[in-house]
Amino acid sequence: MDIKVPALGENITTADVTKIMVKVGDTLAVDQPIVELETGKATIEVPTTDAGVVAQVLVKVGEKVKSGQALLTLAGGAAAQPEVSDQKSAVSAAPAVAAVALATPPATPDPRPAAAAAPLHPQVAQPAPTPAAVPVAAAPTVRQLARELGVDIHQVQGTGTGGRISEEDVKAFAKKLITTPPPAAAPVAGFPQHPLPDFAQWGDVAHEPMSTIRRVTAAHMTMAWMTIPHVTQHDRAEITELEALRKRFAERAEKAGAKLTMTAILLKVVAAALKVFPKFNSSVDMAKQEIVFKKYIHLGIAVDTERGLLVPVIRNVDKKNIIQLALEMAQLAQRARAGKIGPADLGGGTFTVTNLGGIGGSFFTPIINAPEVAILGIGRAQMEPCIQHKDALCAPRLMLPLSLSYDHRLIDGADGARFMRWIVEAIEEPLLISLEG
Repeated sequence: MDIKVPALGENITTADVTKIMVKVGDTLAVDQPIVELETGKATIEVPTTDAGVVAQVLVKVGEKVKSGQALLTLAGGAAAQPEVSDQKSAVSAAPAVAAVALATPPATPDPRPAAAAAPLHPQVAQPAPTPAAVPVAAAPTVRQLARELGVDIHQVQGTGTGGRISEEDVKAFAKKLITTPPPAAAPVAGFPQHPLPDFAQWGDVAHEPMSTIRRVTAAHMTMAWMTIPHVTQHDRAEITELEALRKRFAERAEKAGAKLTMTAILLKVVAAALKVFPKFNSSVDMAKQEIVFKKYIHLGIAVDTERGLLVPVIRNVDKKNIIQLALEMAQLAQRARAGKIGPADLGGGTFTVTNLGGIGGSFFTPIINAPEVAILGIGRAQMEPCIQHKDALCAPRLMLPLSLSYDHRLIDGADGARFMRWIVEAIEEPLLISLEG
């Protein structure tokens, strides 16, 4: 029997094979992991649905696979029902993977003369469909690649059987467009993309394909930047006493297996602020002209990894204490850096926190992680001379730079200022969390 790729979830039809865990001749038990797949920013381990001996491995690392495609062939296993297994996998994976699909531009049909397809992003003007467009023979992954490269797939000459277009055909056509720049810029995923010059004319160059995570991040950030009118406000919080408290209770957190960080403390502050200002915990539905208020608080934490930026989500932050948050945050970051983060860990965030203080710098302008409406950036705390209001004396105080970006379609400047000031005051006077949060 063949072991197949399970349903990957809504709007996700393909995945990259990143690891093969078995070889021909291995004896497998039911539910034993056989391959590792990467869908966007998530990693999924696919288990075998039956016991038996591996007779043939049908895929290789780096290959793209789609739902229902055979991964390997088992010999000696009991009769199984792959369809039932696939359906069960779809039920369990779809809710989690659907959230990850928010970071991946949904596939759109090719332009047709009748019944125009829905635009990739409704807020962005789409290029007019080709009047003479006719159906072409190309897989969905090939069509997606064409859209990403700004190639009109109807202009590509297919070299496959019956004129079928392959990824190589699209890449060759795109290379031709670059080496022979067209008079007008080619559209890429709904936004203009200027052709690059031939950099080799000035010296040696090297070409490296973008990773799946980088492609997803690039598309998602571009969509967010072009469709959301960003405003970023900056402020400083005085954390001299808070830092002393953090060091004082660090040992207690370590006994529980956690590292008490400033980020963990700020997660609790942000969760309290979102209760006071629920608009920052919502999303904008421009199609329905509605605001979607979420009655849960799930905070995304930006994690820097060798594979790129990942944003795992800690759920129900308002219901957990700071030590619990510190422990869960450390576990998620470790799994993200090890490439073990799953779709369920990445979806459902309502607000994002990104901390660059460990690297350095002060203020910056973080891009909102759509469909959220705000993100808080944290810089490196520094000692600064400050005037004490009580005695008017100048004293060194530890100041934490904060940068809040928000969606101006929903949040006005006054709202942003009030939200930021509440956070600053809660950091400086933690009792405010109990009083108002």
